[in-house]
Amino acid sequence: MSENQPETAARQKPVVLTGMQPTGRLHLGNYLGAAHNWKKMQDDFVCYFMIANQHAITVPTVPADLRRNTYSCLAQYMACGLDPAKSALFAQSQVIGHTELAWVLSCLCPLGQLERMTQFKDKAKKQISVGAGLLYYPALMAADILLYNAHVVPVGEDQKQHLEITRDLAEKFNATYSPTFNVPEPFIGEAGARIMSLQTPTAKMSKSDPNQAGTVYIIDSNDAIRKKIMSAVTDSEGSIRRDPENKPGVTNLISIYAAAAGTTPEAVEDAFAGKGYGEFKKAVADAVVALLSPIRDRYEELVSQKDHLDAVLKAGAETAQRTANRTLAKVYRKVGFVS
Repeated sequence: MSENQPETAARQKPVVLTGMQPTGRLHLGNYLGAAHNWKKMQDDFVCYFMIANQHAITVPTVPADLRRNTYSCLAQYMACGLDPAKSALFAQSQVIGHTELAWVLSCLCPLGQLERMTQFKDKAKKQISVGAGLLYYPALMAADILLYNAHVVPVGEDQKQHLEITRDLAEKFNATYSPTFNVPEPFIGEAGARIMSLQTPTAKMSKSDPNQAGTVYIIDSNDAIRKKIMSAVTDSEGSIRRDPENKPGVTNLISIYAAAAGTTPEAVEDAFAGKGYGEFKKAVADAVVALLSPIRDRYEELVSQKDHLDAVLKAGAETAQRTANRTLAKVYRKVGFVS
């Protein structure tokens, strides 16, 4: 078998591109709603898993923290089951093409469309001075996806608007020049896709939650996990059943238990019918600890191996760069740039 045959065979599979910003620790919602689904996609897709460090600087960032968090993010990816032998794991800034394609796409993107983006408006309110990069974030996200001609993009509900811009720009480029890009489809995992804060169960679990007792991180200690879950907000009714409007805290705990234990919300309701919140919370904590403790142990093993992490990033970037070079050469030719 020639050296190029495996890569040729791999390209016959659909392509997936996704990633997260290296903003610190991944939380339970990130894992159940994203990374867990990514792990399962590796055998059926050509996978590019990106650490979006160029997106990270659209808001004020401490350089040393960004560098350290990039390595930490990679170690967390791998601890969650992303395998460098199956997928390309790389930092966005290591591949030439993301910002270059973003410029081409931004020249096709109406300014008003960028200004209407919900995330831009929300983040801009929190900044004293808003950089142009924050406004052009969706053009860079579109470039990330189209650079690899992804067929599928796993996205959260809050990113669907960005994917719509990506689809619009792919169609607009194809119509303006000639068919070049796949128009990517969203992949939204169901299990765990809406894990809410333990303290404010009407809001999504988040790294930026001012009450960090509401957020379980995948590298939290077992004691920290148990403490957070046992202190989760519930209600005074006492029954373990789903009712998002009137019982958001209990509904959230049911979702967490079902996803962590690999069962259904209906089965959880049946299993805990007539039982108290204390017993139920202990069972939720046990399930989450069982799920996350092997991930934390693997993370702690990996994060200290900087040479190994550098080698993974280098190999992933080289794989990604080969694809990026092909796409960018085609785009440059079509827009009329000299070679």
